Amino acid sequence: MYKIFMLIMVPALGIGWFLYWRWDKKMAEEEKNRPKPVSKKKKEVSEWAQKMANFESPAEQARKRKLEQEKRWEEDEKKWREEEKNQDQGE
Repeated sequence: MYKIFMLIMVPALGIGWFLYWRWDKKMAEEEKNRPKPVSKKKKEVSEWAQKMANFESPAEQARKRKLEQEKRWEEDEKKWREEEKNQDQGE
């Protein structure tokens, strides 16, 4: 029984180690051929940080546009009222 077990397991173990060696070699070659990550320069990082500091979310942008629009409407309304006032005085 022991001899049968050893006759099956020793070749299986050898095959397993061989397959592992081939897989490891393949992974090492892929690692060698893979492009290295590009390191960012200090200037690029500072530019990115400046962009992030000035970033406004779409909600903030919409709120600002709405406030600007309301301000323009108020200015237009004042002009219309002044024009009406001038027309009433002119008559």
